[in-house]
Amino acid sequence: MNEPVTTSAAEVRKHLADVIDRARRVETPTIITRRGKGEAVIVGIDEYRRLHEAAERYEDEWLNRLADEAEAAGTDGSVFLEEMAALVRPAD
Repeated sequence: MNEPVTTSAAEVRKHLADVIDRARRVETPTIITRRGKGEAVIVGIDEYRRLHEAAERYEDEWLNRLADEAEAAGTDGSVFLEEMAALVRPAD
């Protein structure tokens, strides 16, 4: 992935097709600003999927680590991993 380009929301509206092409073909994300403050990022769908999968893997590793720590501490008040995951994941 290339370094991101920063541009205003007004410029993105004017050149949305170019921004999408840059994200998809050139693998360059665009940081969208409002009043000079970063508000959102446009990335290609493949990069989004990669980032989403990485976040899910990280969450699973974190939950497994919590479960291991709870197991090492004893069984009082413990819950199954699936129950813990349901507590920290947003409802679909």
